[in-house]
Amino acid sequence: MATTDSASVELTGSSAGHSVDNPAPVIEPPRARSPRTPRSARSNFEMQGWLFMRLSGILLTVLVIGHLVLQLVLDGGVQKINFAFVAGRWASPFWQVWDLLMLWLAMLHGANGLRTVINDYAERDGTRFWLKTLLWTATVFTILLGTLVIFTFDPNIR
Repeated sequence: MATTDSASVELTGSSAGHSVDNPAPVIEPPRARSPRTPRSARSNFEMQGWLFMRLSGILLTVLVIGHLVLQLVLDGGVQKINFAFVAGRWASPFWQVWDLLMLWLAMLHGANGLRTVINDYAERDGTRFWLKTLLWTATVFTILLGTLVIFTFDPNIR
C-alpha cells in the first residue's frame, strides 16, 4: 500500500512543479480579434502578404543586382551616369519596364513590411488606422508619381 501511494505521488508530481490538478497557465494572444473580421479572411490576407514578401524579395534581388551589374559594371561605372545616360536608357521600353517593376515592387514590398510593423507596435486601433492610411497614401502617391516620370520622361527638356 505504501508503494502505491509513493507511485501515485510520483506520477502526479512533475519536474516543472506543476501537478495534474494545476496545469501550465494559458497564454492569451496580445490583442483580441476584431468581431468584424472573419478568421479566414484575415489569416488568408496575412498569408498572401507573407507570400508576396518572399516572392517580391526574390524578384527584387534579381532586378536590383541585374540593374547594378548592367549599369555600373558593364556600362563603364558610376561616372558615366548623367541626364543623357538616363535619357538613353528610358528611350527603350525594356528599361522603362525594368525600372517600373523595381519601383512598384520596392514600394509595395516596403509598404507591406511597414504595415506589419504598424500592426505589431501600434496599440490603439485609431493610431493603427491613421498610420496605415498615411503609409498607403504615401505609397500610392510615390508609385503614381514614379510611373508618371518613367513614362512621360522627355530627354529634350531645355
